[in-house]
Amino acid sequence: MEASLDSCTDRIDSRVGGVDSCAGDSCVDRADSRADGVPTGKQPVSARPSHRQYHPDSHRLADWTTLGVGADAETVVCARSEEEIIETVTEADRVGKPLLMLGGGSNIVPSDQPFEGVVVRDMREELEVLHNSGCGGVEVRVSAGHAWDTLVARAVQEDWMGFEALSGIPGTVGAAPVQNIGAYGQEVASLVSSLWVYDRLTRSRRQLFVADLQMGYRTSVLKRSLHDARISQGKTWRNTGRWIVLSVDFHTPHASLSAPIGYAQLANALGCELGQRVDNRQVRAAVLALRESKSMVLDDANQNTYSAGSFFTNPIVDAERASQIDPQAPRFPVGDGQVKLSAAWLIAHSGFDKGYRLNPQAPASLSTDHVLAITNRGGARAQDIRALASAVQQGVRAQWGIELVPEPVYLQ
Repeated sequence: MEASLDSCTDRIDSRVGGVDSCAGDSCVDRADSRADGVPTGKQPVSARPSHRQYHPDSHRLADWTTLGVGADAETVVCARSEEEIIETVTEADRVGKPLLMLGGGSNIVPSDQPFEGVVVRDMREELEVLHNSGCGGVEVRVSAGHAWDTLVARAVQEDWMGFEALSGIPGTVGAAPVQNIGAYGQEVASLVSSLWVYDRLTRSRRQLFVADLQMGYRTSVLKRSLHDARISQGKTWRNTGRWIVLSVDFHTPHASLSAPIGYAQLANALGCELGQRVDNRQVRAAVLALRESKSMVLDDANQNTYSAGSFFTNPIVDAERASQIDPQAPRFPVGDGQVKLSAAWLIAHSGFDKGYRLNPQAPASLSTDHVLAITNRGGARAQDIRALASAVQQGVRAQWGIELVPEPVYLQ
């Protein structure tokens, strides 16, 4: 049965054919449920790996990143409580040490020089259900260190609608709103209700609501605080921004069907129309298959997955500038006269093929499956990754006059 997207009003305690009914609106099929409303009796959904952090005692950033590059960090703190995180961040700021809050290490490019500062890894895997009802949906609070796809797997298993197209993305819950992660027509911005953060400027713990986050395409005020001094009274931050995410509150309806499919490639894989809703498990399976075909799901046996995922964001330009690009180039209107171009198309049409290397022996290359990923073929250093990224940027700039912006953060 398809779930209404509207909130139900008064709940009627009736069971017709094992289905709860609501006054006014149709609810999701709850034929098998625990007392808290969570469906049971379904096959469990397995999570995919969210990081490569197999050596918790290591201070070597290569052991903490999906690219597998980076030198030693002076101090690594594996924090197991919110208090420990806040105390460590506060002390690092007090003594002027560079700080890196590390999630899954899937969105950073370290340096080959030692990181002379403090790396903090949130080791908590906590999830608290704050509210759960058949018609009011579910609200959950998840610790920042929680593996992202472990959350998605549980959401799909328990019919929490809206997570399914975000399956298989490496990283942690705390990093998701910073980057406003998105894939196949969904963004995390549609799921977040608020964050609990530690504010490094005011040295206080506070709640930020979704409107405060100013989320956009692969950005948020959290991310922009790294470089935009207007956000922090003239101050900028290195490596990690002003706000340290401690936990994230998500709110979403119950539904065994997905959010409306909003991405043509996914619709084609599912054999459905755009805007149609499909069983959320089918959507997860299709998304994982698509990501695996592009080596965008972590797999130690696949060297293409030793990457930071999509290395460049899709450039957004005004309509006049877009009209000057080859008409064959994919483009997507995003409102206010702005057009999103495909970074992958621009790269592929600037002389860079899948598997491109700066020279035949170079230990870094573009993925052999997808030109948007830069990969460590084994033994690469951070400088090899950065050199290849720079060459791609220069090539696209020379061919199209478009500046590609790296999606991962370059550590200073």
